Amino acid sequence: MQYLVIAYDNENALERRLESRQAHIDGARKLMAEGKIINAGALIEDEVMVGSTLLIDFETDEELDEWLENEPYVKNNVWNMDEFQIVPMKLLPKN
Repeated sequence: MQYLVIAYDNENALERRLESRQAHIDGARKLMAEGKIINAGALIEDEVMVGSTLLIDFETDEELDEWLENEPYVKNNVWNMDEFQIVPMKLLPKN
């Protein structure tokens, strides 16, 4: 199932974001190669990263849960999980 993920950072999380960024990018690139992350990017306010948005496609809830359990921004308390949004969606096919 496809989802839109909107994840704003916790207050004062920029340092933790930067420390975790390479592991986050490496994991995202792996999942992109597997087709599980369709696209992703940072949310920017006043030229500072303040969150993330992702288009994801996981076949099961278990896959989605496993991703979140291992996601560096979750593990390192970057994303504000109290306001974390996962919205089911259906992307327009490319062809």
